[in-house]
Amino acid sequence: MEVVKFSELPLSEYVLRAVEELGFEYATPIQSAAIPVVMRGGDVIGQAQTGTGKTAAFGIPAIEAVDETDKNTQVLIMCPTRELALQVKEQIQKLAKYKKGLNVAAIFGGESYERQFLALKKGSQIVVGTPGRIMDHMERKTLVLSNIKLAILDEADEMLNMGFREDIEKILSFSPAERQTILFSATMSPEILSITKRFQKNPEIIRTLKKEVSNANIEQFFFAVRKEAKMEVMTRLIDVHDLKLMLVFANTKSKVDEIVSDLQVRGYAAEGLHGDMRQQVRTQVMSKFRAGVTTILVATDVAARGIDVSGVDAVFNFDVPQDLEYYVHRIGRTGRAGKTGKAFMLISGRDKYRLRDIENYTKVKIEQGVIPTFNELVKTRHRKFLEQVRESLISGVDNFYEDIVGELSEEGYSDAQIMAALIKMQVGAVKSEFSDAQLSDSYREPRTQDSRFDRKDSRSSSYGSRDGGRREYGSGNRDPRGGERRFEPRERRQETGARGSGRTDMVRLFISLGRKDNVAPNHIVGAITSEARIAGRAIGQIDIYDKFSFVEVPQQDVKRVLDGMQGKTINAREVNMEIAK
Repeated sequence: MEVVKFSELPLSEYVLRAVEELGFEYATPIQSAAIPVVMRGGDVIGQAQTGTGKTAAFGIPAIEAVDETDKNTQVLIMCPTRELALQVKEQIQKLAKYKKGLNVAAIFGGESYERQFLALKKGSQIVVGTPGRIMDHMERKTLVLSNIKLAILDEADEMLNMGFREDIEKILSFSPAERQTILFSATMSPEILSITKRFQKNPEIIRTLKKEVSNANIEQFFFAVRKEAKMEVMTRLIDVHDLKLMLVFANTKSKVDEIVSDLQVRGYAAEGLHGDMRQQVRTQVMSKFRAGVTTILVATDVAARGIDVSGVDAVFNFDVPQDLEYYVHRIGRTGRAGKTGKAFMLISGRDKYRLRDIENYTKVKIEQGVIPTFNELVKTRHRKFLEQVRESLISGVDNFYEDIVGELSEEGYSDAQIMAALIKMQVGAVKSEFSDAQLSDSYREPRTQDSRFDRKDSRSSSYGSRDGGRREYGSGNRDPRGGERRFEPRERRQETGARGSGRTDMVRLFISLGRKDNVAPNHIVGAITSEARIAGRAIGQIDIYDKFSFVEVPQQDVKRVLDGMQGKTINAREVNMEIAK
């Protein structure tokens, strides 16, 4: 598989800057093959699976093609589901970050027309949508296609399977005949070929081939976890499964550095490997990993290319890979030489849709794993310590150490007290920033009256909408939890938020940092448990506002928390904490 850097592609400085900021240095196969062809202005048929980097393959040329001074819609992207439409919109917005004046809108069923009217009226040069809702806006004259330069069909086979053929053909027939047409599909059915013959001019066909997963010695599991709890879950799995040598994969260089730092703080022998490192440093890191001095190697996919290490107990997909083919490469580094290996994948939010794509791609069912509980973690640590003590007793104990015990006994301490103190020093306190329930991706913070928004129990109506009779994913008779938001006045939010949970055994503390400081609940819990040495589960309700936050702590721990946090930081920002007035 040829490796091409984004800097080697014919891209504008503002796109390269955005790509670099996202942490991507090398293009995936479909990106390196498709981007130059699309930018030359030719029609393209791309045969590639979901998750191979298709969005950037058509999104980057779309951004380059847009005239940002012209507020008319110039690029139309059709997707089969609202989830994919949102995903494509968000990715293009990130890639277009430094092209000022470029607007992207997403239109799909299950969301109010008014919000979409406003986005289109503002002037969105790139529109991403589902066929049904695109047709609705065309009929309402709120979406005009007469200035379309580029029409893109993403996952065309899925759209045909969902019954959108008639809409697709009508949409394309209403756009200018001289437009450029790009079509991506995992399969090339007769229906797909019929559309390409009718609406494309001498398209260039680009295919990326996949590799099958053939190693039956790899046990594959996924864990649905909250994004901020990934580190906690991974370290629990490492300890409970007693893993000795591991590879951890992340999608970006910055994430590699972040994971390594977090692991080292927790006491694990971890090193990172990514493209910013000099060859000498890379060689040193690999030598320490092969020798077992470093037990956890955290790497990006490109940096890990060519790594051949035997005896890896497990591979962690800390980030779900951008390219499905990378998943095969990642897990193939465990389960070698007849040994059983483990492949763990931590998924959160929309990653669950990519899990389905990985299963379809590899033809392997990935089982959902059970996250170890805190009690299991404690028992595992204690068991390991007992094993070490037994080994030491069997090998014999020096008289020097017995003399120390005798000296402490003369001071009035019992043998049990001495042993307990030594065990505490050796094992340390087993801590967790999260309760067991808070680790799961299904966990939601308790709703309080100081929520910034109240959501109406609105449901999408089929009245007057073409989407009503269609089975658009995420619309129809499904309960769309992303209904209309009603803004709650600031005065009311402050008034209701000041009450807290009302528990008499808890004291509410004011924190001088909030959302604008990128502070999250786990940052507050982590700082307090670390500096004040109180259990994370003892901490009560946390309410975060734009410029400040509140946290409840047990009454007996108030002084310890205030003293411990004096002059300290939360999320690398200096904090002031005091009893809330």
